[in-house]
Amino acid sequence: MGVAKAWRFSLISANLALLQPQNSGNGYVVSSKNALSRSASSQRKATFSWSMLCGVMLFALGLISLFTGHIASDLEWYSQHLVNRRLYSKLDGARHRTINIWESKLSKNYYGCSKRSPRFAPAVSERSSNGYLLIATSGGLNQQRTGITDAVAVARILNATLVVPELDHHSYWKDDSDFVNIFDVGRFISSLSKDVTIVKRVPDKVMRAMEKPPYTMRVPRKSEPEYYLDQVLPILLRRHVVQLTKFDYRLSNMLDEELQRLRCRANYHALKFVKPIDDLGHKLVKRMRKMAKRYIAIHLRFEPDMLAFSGCYYGGGEKERRELGEIRKRWETLPDVSEEEARKSGKCPLTPYEVGLMLRALGFQNDSYIYVASGEIYGGEETLRPLRELFPNFYTKEMLANAELKPFLPYSSRLAAIDYIVCNESNVFVTNNNGNMAKILAGERRYSGHKRTIRPNAKRLSALFMERNKMDWDTFARKVKSCQRGFMGEPDDLKRGKEFHEFPDSCICEKPFTEKIKEDEGSNHHELQWINSQGVLEKRNFVESITSSQY
Repeated sequence: MGVAKAWRFSLISANLALLQPQNSGNGYVVSSKNALSRSASSQRKATFSWSMLCGVMLFALGLISLFTGHIASDLEWYSQHLVNRRLYSKLDGARHRTINIWESKLSKNYYGCSKRSPRFAPAVSERSSNGYLLIATSGGLNQQRTGITDAVAVARILNATLVVPELDHHSYWKDDSDFVNIFDVGRFISSLSKDVTIVKRVPDKVMRAMEKPPYTMRVPRKSEPEYYLDQVLPILLRRHVVQLTKFDYRLSNMLDEELQRLRCRANYHALKFVKPIDDLGHKLVKRMRKMAKRYIAIHLRFEPDMLAFSGCYYGGGEKERRELGEIRKRWETLPDVSEEEARKSGKCPLTPYEVGLMLRALGFQNDSYIYVASGEIYGGEETLRPLRELFPNFYTKEMLANAELKPFLPYSSRLAAIDYIVCNESNVFVTNNNGNMAKILAGERRYSGHKRTIRPNAKRLSALFMERNKMDWDTFARKVKSCQRGFMGEPDDLKRGKEFHEFPDSCICEKPFTEKIKEDEGSNHHELQWINSQGVLEKRNFVESITSSQY
């Protein structure tokens, strides 16, 4: 019983006592007017004295009730709120909690869900399909991965038979690896057999029957399904074989939920690396885990061509401006950019040193183990030195594998696949630039349980780095943490651009409310803190606190 209830109870009890009818032992006094007056006067005195006594007694009881009932009601409130306090904090105001830098506490409320619906019709057979769809992907490994994933969905939209996609042999990476050298073709075909019919090649008899070579076309980026139905399907029906070139990000981010889930089945279940790549990748993971129970993987994009493309300046003086300027001439259509404006707008990748500063400011200690996945670093070891000093436990695939890496060295895509595995298995994944690998990995890590994934808020961090010499470390660290809210891989992260491969929302489901409660009830060691009678701060299990005589 709270303060207000106790107060009301004492007043009501006193008023009820005043309203009680009084008697004289033989009934009501009604014999005469005077007698009635005297009787009424004496009754009022009796009533007044007894009423006051009853009121005081009841008020005292109310005060006792106040102290005992108020404590009881408080304990009841705590029992209702603390038992599920973690759950309520997740559902309300989660953005204002202290960030756990190693893992997301909300991740257990979500799970990957890409199972096909019973309403999703079975794949059409090769004989019944509208023709054969050839796909020529573009870019590096992870850019090509987006094309492969989208190709599966496009084949479904067109009711076409998909031919195993062709990888890009002519990009900057100059890797002549084929699909079969990187991905498990048998798994790719069988895993998606209920959704799309996939073959390794167009049958010879079909090719011989064709009067002309396969029709080749390039579709606009992020095309809607209607575009494929209106522009590609008529050609496919007429020519039987169509090839789509430069196929990367050629399908809209916004599709029917069943098609989105098909994308996820293709990306996260059907595309698995071949055994030699998979085995070596997981060996490196085990070696990292042997040294530390948890590690950070950093994907550094700091190659000369990428820096030149960005148009940013990184502090290397005229030598840097001259070298990167020459490389930038490769792209004739690139506009002139202001170095300062590019940095202020967040278009400049973080330097290795800036990545290290960000991590230390977030709270990662210098004894943390890091795995660095990168290609050629502009400036080499001199560029990496400040990061090594911030995190001495610094490892790369070259340091961990030695001779085992030799068969893969001529192939950049196979090396990238090894890095992909080690980064995906890490406790924390960090990138200095939101490129293709960063997006694809972020999407898979969300799908796999929202594993901690940190992408720099480059626009705000760039301004902060330029001012870091004007503030002490504590102020800098506090501002970095503020900048990074919404960029830490939480389920409620800011979704700028809404790239499906980075934010596969259609494939991430929230657990039922009752299931969350059961999980929270399974952890019943909730603690309360208070100052005891000796002035010492104590922590107790919630059950102990409500049964303790000292409370």
